[in-house]
Amino acid sequence: MKRQKLLKNCLITAAVFVLAILLSIFFQGLDVPEHITTIFVFAVFLISLLTDGYAYGILSAMAGTLAVNYLFTYPYFTLNFIRPVNLISAIIMITVAVLTGTLTTKIKRHESVKAEGEKERMRANLLRAVSHDLRTPLTTIYGASSTLRENRKNLSEEQQDAILQSIQEDSEWLMRMVENLLSITRIDSGKIKIIKSPTVLDELIDSAMTKFKSRYPGQEVSLDLPDDIVVIPMDTILIEQVVLNILENAVLHAKGMTVLSLRVFVLGRQVIFEIADDGCGIREERLRNIFSGGSGHETGSGDSQRRNAGIGLSVCATIIKAHGGSISAENRKSGGAVFRFTLNKEEGVDDQ
Repeated sequence: MKRQKLLKNCLITAAVFVLAILLSIFFQGLDVPEHITTIFVFAVFLISLLTDGYAYGILSAMAGTLAVNYLFTYPYFTLNFIRPVNLISAIIMITVAVLTGTLTTKIKRHESVKAEGEKERMRANLLRAVSHDLRTPLTTIYGASSTLRENRKNLSEEQQDAILQSIQEDSEWLMRMVENLLSITRIDSGKIKIIKSPTVLDELIDSAMTKFKSRYPGQEVSLDLPDDIVVIPMDTILIEQVVLNILENAVLHAKGMTVLSLRVFVLGRQVIFEIADDGCGIREERLRNIFSGGSGHETGSGDSQRRNAGIGLSVCATIIKAHGGSISAENRKSGGAVFRFTLNKEEGVDDQ
């Protein structure tokens, strides 16, 4: 990262400075040399604005002073700082560099602090959501296991099976929740580097649908996929998790849902995934921060005792952002909600 920043700053400085020299030669050819100093002052301003820190701006100011003095001030190809105008030009360019560098540094620092504050807010929301969501299934598991242990002799086989099934379902839900939390925290902290590999869309959807049907065998999903072969660079496991999280969110929270659909289509170089339902929709106050990981238990739209608290959707947003895509959610005019996320197609692969 440091080498990339250094290279970027050097290239910006060199490009702007060379452009300033070329423009100065042009104006000198038009016999209007009075604009040359202004060109270099503006070049110093741009370099200070577009690079990090003060060094590049100050160095370009010094180089600009020498260039004006040596190349564009009579007598040419000699340095002469005795003339007041040359000294004033040097002072102006260095001052512009320092002031612009100071301003841009403060702005970048402010943006960094703001971004860190937003991360802390999301962490706090996640912590509150986790505290709320873990309590119910853990209490259920504890109560069911206690009942089974203390009253096994008084329970029929059907009752014991029902209690064990409840324990199993809550345990599976907790495992998926922990997987989601691990994914979002590792990606946010930079411990996981997204390694993309070309993946055929049909294979991704087949795998996701197989796992979804094993969790929710009674829920049908209407599929609408492109007829052509679509190849997408992705971390297949993570994108599959996104599809499963959004589908599961509909099952758990789309009260009154009768139709759940997954549509994928290609638009230019983007592949757009749409997961829609015809349920109760999403409350407007929830819709505004649905990917932030908080306040999910306030929706009141779920048909399950387990309230996901939006943690699964936070994971989706984090994964899609790490892939360079975008994700959104909105209510449908016909009723229900639709979630969309985009991924880029593999470069060099044309539509069939």
